[in-house]
Amino acid sequence: MTAREIRQALERLVEARLPAFVWGPPGIGKSSIVAQIAEAKGLEFLDLRLALLDPTDLKGIPFFDPENRQGVWAPPSFLPDDPDSRGILFLDEINSAPPAVQASAYQLVLDRRVGEYELPEGWSIVAAGNRENDRGVVYRMPPPLANRFVHLEMEAVLEDWKAWAYRSGVSPELIAYLSYDPGRLFAFDPQKSEKAFPTPRSWSYVDRMLRAGLPEALLAEAISGAVGREAAVGFLSFLQVRSELPDPEAILAGEATEVPEDPRALTVLAVGLADRLAREPGEGRLDALLRYSMELPGEFAVMLVRELQGRGVAVEESGAWGDWVERFSFLLE
Repeated sequence: MTAREIRQALERLVEARLPAFVWGPPGIGKSSIVAQIAEAKGLEFLDLRLALLDPTDLKGIPFFDPENRQGVWAPPSFLPDDPDSRGILFLDEINSAPPAVQASAYQLVLDRRVGEYELPEGWSIVAAGNRENDRGVVYRMPPPLANRFVHLEMEAVLEDWKAWAYRSGVSPELIAYLSYDPGRLFAFDPQKSEKAFPTPRSWSYVDRMLRAGLPEALLAEAISGAVGREAAVGFLSFLQVRSELPDPEAILAGEATEVPEDPRALTVLAVGLADRLAREPGEGRLDALLRYSMELPGEFAVMLVRELQGRGVAVEESGAWGDWVERFSFLLE
């Protein structure tokens, strides 16, 4: 399932308070989606990394109650206890936790309680973990625990990542590179022993490196340390075509006609222009951009329009839209 489909499914499961388990390889944004759902719905969000917990961290510590002369469990303070609260309890890395911790989680998922603790009625449970073939440290989930979840498997999809990247203000050059070479978005091979490899998460690190102003002499090594050397070399060589680009403001003012020949430069140009217009709209700028795009090779003109539509730009309202459709109708069939 794509990230968009996972989110749609989880939103309904959270509303119904059905426990859900999101499976997927590392770095594709499983925990981010659950946090976004909580924020959008105004819910509290508690992220528990079960691989870091001991069994007593969930069940609590036993002690003797002298008044009742009974042994009782002191529930952990980090679990929600307000009966009127509403939220999502996110059990991350649940299948990376030792079996004893999984047993405590099993009781919490099965009965919504563990030891003396009971999860408030307004809380939903969502769990996530890597697949057994992802080379992570995982334990096989006991069938009784697995049977308590609705299981969803997530995959990395470029269009979903681009929608997130635009909302998050990711560098247009980075979006353009991954649009040019979509296979670089996620390239994890569990058979290899690479420490760094491309994932949506590691590309977000690259974006932050670019904004941090690392010296050029260090940038290549730093990016390699995030996404691997092969992806880093590809991205940095892609950045070199920026010098071939015409002035975007001249294009949006209707004053530029030159068109780059390098497909990499055309990709950067299409994504960059769409980003600039979406952030800085103005009278006549969309018309000028669509008329300029009619000078581009067809596939890049279509890419530009799709990027604009993905940013919510109403291209159909432009006075140049009719001419654009007539020019590229053969590519739209």
